[in-house]
Amino acid sequence: MSPRSASVNEELRRRSRERLLQAAIDLVGEHGYEATTLGDIAQRAGAARGLVSYYFPGKRQLLQSAVHRLMHLTLQTALEREPRPAGPDAGRELMARAIDAVLGLTRDHPLLMRTHMAIILTAEGFIQCPEQQRLAQLLRETVVAYGSADPDADYPLLRALLMGAVVPLLLPGAPMEPALLRAELFQRYGLDWELGFPPDAEPPGGARRQGPVSP
Repeated sequence: MSPRSASVNEELRRRSRERLLQAAIDLVGEHGYEATTLGDIAQRAGAARGLVSYYFPGKRQLLQSAVHRLMHLTLQTALEREPRPAGPDAGRELMARAIDAVLGLTRDHPLLMRTHMAIILTAEGFIQCPEQQRLAQLLRETVVAYGSADPDADYPLLRALLMGAVVPLLLPGAPMEPALLRAELFQRYGLDWELGFPPDAEPPGGARRQGPVSP
């Protein structure tokens, strides 16, 4: 049997890593962070325990990468959903989709996102992993499509505003209404309520049209 090519080995490593990331998402979503061990994740992924340590220094790094992958895939799906945005308002539609994707992910995976936020607010902060970089690139491309004249400044602002909206959605005992947070973000970017993936709820105050604003 001839040895596998470098490209085949690379593809196998990629698939192994992705199985571990998905297993981490599934198990933490089912049982919580503390109750999930690296051995559990390896078993769910059908991998050897040592393979986890090969890819990730520890559980914190693994979960951060896993959540960033989930966010990246969710955002990519939202941005590429048919019909694809076109014309002069395409950038505003993409910005609305990005906002709705992050808010929807928080709504659908509260335990996972709460754990993620708690981890990144520690002293270690963000893990600069490939999954985080892909997420950052998508958000930056959204800012560019929206019409930003200074993406290097406007991308971190969008990221900060999205994180600021996620926290009150997850606040135990006193969560804010998603529609209110959506309205605030849409107002900030001059987006009509009907853009993106609007919820069934009416916009707070009944205001639907915002009109474009300068990025």
